[in-house]
Amino acid sequence: MSQDANETPTFEENLTQLEQIVTELEKGNVPLEQALSQFKQGVALSHDLQQRLSEAEKTLAEMMTDDDQTVAFEKPEASDSNDDQ
Repeated sequence: MSQDANETPTFEENLTQLEQIVTELEKGNVPLEQALSQFKQGVALSHDLQQRLSEAEKTLAEMMTDDDQTVAFEKPEASDSNDDQ
């Protein structure tokens, strides 16, 4: 994965990374400090993935009108704040 420091990883890249962490931790051959670090990283990735899925669900819901007609798709703007309600 070669990305610039300012590039945000894609959903799929984060999911792949989370899967790799889970696989390593399930093997049980990871030293405790490394396991704790990986677990913390996995939790952060999981949170990010859940947030992105929620945003995608919201976007899809907004694309539908009350009478089940679709509306034009507009890509949601990225928000840096965590203003979940």
